[in-house]
Amino acid sequence: MSGAPKRRRPRASPPPGRPRTGARLAAVQALFQSEQTGDPAEAVIEQFVRHRIGAVPGMGGFEEGRVPQADVPLFIAIVRAAAREGAALDQVVRESLVADWPLERIDPVLRALFRAAAAELRDPAGPPARVVINEYLDVAHGFLDAEGVRFANGVLDAMAKRLRPAEFAPAGPAPAGGKAE
Repeated sequence: MSGAPKRRRPRASPPPGRPRTGARLAAVQALFQSEQTGDPAEAVIEQFVRHRIGAVPGMGGFEEGRVPQADVPLFIAIVRAAAREGAALDQVVRESLVADWPLERIDPVLRALFRAAAAELRDPAGPPARVVINEYLDVAHGFLDAEGVRFANGVLDAMAKRLRPAEFAPAGPAPAGGKAE
């Protein structure tokens, strides 16, 4: 990679009818805000739930920082887990980066995205790792150029393999008869 991933202006709206993706997008925004302002996660969660999540008549949409149709319980769970396990999650991200890309060099939006994804991947009862990767790549497309999304994909994949190795283990041989069940 020749330079840091480039941030781009977020797309006009999150994917319609995907409240879990909206929750992940809001979580990335909230984690970014918390890091930038130093506000505790609970204060940022409250701000988002009151002012940014859901449809409010007369208020702008995604381009104004709102995340309509977000799954609020999922949003809260991701932000709380990322805040509670911050040091451990940062270590997972560090271990998933190439040596010449320290965590502190990563764009703050991308750091927030990696922390949110790592929080979900650390939960063994959470959605499958490939689902988490795809969801955060959808979010990344809203903030990063193509090179940045490729970079994010590589780090997300490395984190998922580190946190959920069983999901990436090669499948055993097919049973006799040629078909796997």
